[in-house]
Amino acid sequence: MTASRSTSSFGDLQTHLSQSTSLSPAEADRVIAEVIAYFDEDVPEFVRRRHTELQSRGIRNDEIFPRISGELARRRFAAPELSLRQLRRIVYT
Repeated sequence: MTASRSTSSFGDLQTHLSQSTSLSPAEADRVIAEVIAYFDEDVPEFVRRRHTELQSRGIRNDEIFPRISGELARRRFAAPELSLRQLRRIVYT
């Protein structure tokens, strides 16, 4: 996973991570880039990824979609409130 944004604006965070952990500055930059990339997902990407992950664990759709709906509310992005039908459309279109 690579970040779409530069980590250069996170110099304070890189310094903090380097000083508070055993990470080198380069390793701290990589961790920051990974976290940024993880949270850069938009709603459709997140819904598709989580559906695939949960389905691969043998969880059924009638359990998956309510779970994803709850997870959306706790994500960094401001997700619109999506109905279960809208979630299904994202996955299957």
